[in-house]
Amino acid sequence: MEAIREDLTTAEQAKKYDIHPTMITGWKRTAIENMASAFDGKSAAEPAISRQEVEKLHAKIGQLVVERDFLSAASSLILGTGGKKR
Repeated sequence: MEAIREDLTTAEQAKKYDIHPTMITGWKRTAIENMASAFDGKSAAEPAISRQEVEKLHAKIGQLVVERDFLSAASSLILGTGGKKR
């Protein structure tokens, strides 16, 4: 909103939030382009996702959890710190 209101320059906002000025410019452009849709009375449709895709994603999450736990245990054996850096 600060970018749209132009309370500060893009450079000042970038420094304030420690981000690149082009990100602010892009966000401002996107916000302005999509602003009319906030008043057209139509809600954004949720993307359709099949049950098969949900099951596939749950399986991937499970796999990643197992891998994370394995690597955590292995790093604690190697580093002797419980897997945490000091």
